[in-house]
Amino acid sequence: MAEPHILDHDEKKVVIVMTSGPSSPERCATPFFMGALLASMDAEVTIFFTMEGVRLVQNGVAENLTAMEGGKKIIEFMRDAKSVGVKFHACRPALPGYDIQPVNLIPEVDEVSSGGVLADMILTCDKVLFF
Repeated sequence: MAEPHILDHDEKKVVIVMTSGPSSPERCATPFFMGALLASMDAEVTIFFTMEGVRLVQNGVAENLTAMEGGKKIIEFMRDAKSVGVKFHACRPALPGYDIQPVNLIPEVDEVSSGGVLADMILTCDKVLFF
């Protein structure tokens, strides 16, 4: 029987591609919870918001959204992730499709980036998660 694989947590890079948004609120808390958990385990975590996911970084959206009735606001999950070092990137090409200007993004966004930045992140990270 093979020995269980022990993970080396040193310098792991994880990219979470967030495509879910307000139309599927039940999918909007877990990526931030997982991002915070991974970052607290010393992984370098970036959440890249694209497709409908960019709506979550639009002012006023995450502040008024919960994954379940009576649950914690999505912005609180986002701020928990930020507090342990998770980086947020918003996809520049996706913003116009939702009539969002970069000036209308929440302050938690670290960068507004192109699809090329996402491609580079995917090619140079250890793990990619899609939500």
